[in-house]
Amino acid sequence: MIAIQQLTKTYGHIQALSGVDLSVQKGELFALLGPNGAGKTTMVRIMTGLTRADSGTVLLNDTDISRHPTDAKRQVGLVPQVLNLDTELTVYRNLDLHGRFFSLPRDQRRERIEELLAYVELSDRAQTLVKHLSGGMKRRLLIVRAMMHQPRILFMDEPTVGLDAAIRRRVWSIIRRIQNEGTTIFLTTHYIEEAEYLAGRVAFIDRGQIVAIDQPATLVRRMGSWAVDRLVDNELQTECFPDRAAAKQAAADFPGRVTIRRVNLEDVFLDLTGRKVVEE
Repeated sequence: MIAIQQLTKTYGHIQALSGVDLSVQKGELFALLGPNGAGKTTMVRIMTGLTRADSGTVLLNDTDISRHPTDAKRQVGLVPQVLNLDTELTVYRNLDLHGRFFSLPRDQRRERIEELLAYVELSDRAQTLVKHLSGGMKRRLLIVRAMMHQPRILFMDEPTVGLDAAIRRRVWSIIRRIQNEGTTIFLTTHYIEEAEYLAGRVAFIDRGQIVAIDQPATLVRRMGSWAVDRLVDNELQTECFPDRAAAKQAAADFPGRVTIRRVNLEDVFLDLTGRKVVEE
């Protein structure tokens, strides 16, 4: 459904993307994981036609976004990182306006709006001005706005940024339902647990390059199952082990306070790049 070959993009002296190759299958929920500035948003902007690549190709359902942008854009929906809703319009009018952009007939727009608002439990907010919605409600509205024209591919750029844990998990359930109904989803995030919970496959991007692609569980198994964290000279050190027994034995031999936990994708990314996904 998505095929990327040798994608490059430079901003001045900054190489945002450097020869990226990537493919996403129909119906897949694919996550792109990396720290801020790694190239995630640049990739989404190019794939959705908001930015032109310096070189390389992007095919969306076999349609070249650079050669046939209008045809390609009709097949995709975008949930941006920023809350770019019209806050002076009602929930209903925001969705109706988006439907008009895609030339949906009036009756079809009304039916689709009612269906989508029920989908995310916002039916009782249809006539509420967007500026009066909570942050979580706005995020849900962004998602269904992108679904108004029934896209085959849904791009979600940091869809839960700024939300607390409880609301974030509510949005996750919506994302999972959308994927289960057959929509291909390309998700960018720097939340480790988000990628582990949602994605069938995940790619790590660092300084504009893909450094690993695989299923989350497979990437984690390469490191081990259990990790031991300890503080040495005010620096956190982590060592991974194949099982909990080995981790406990190692922890017993370490002086000072230690923590035993499950290995996660953050450990894998740190091992590959020497950087954390969420930088302090």
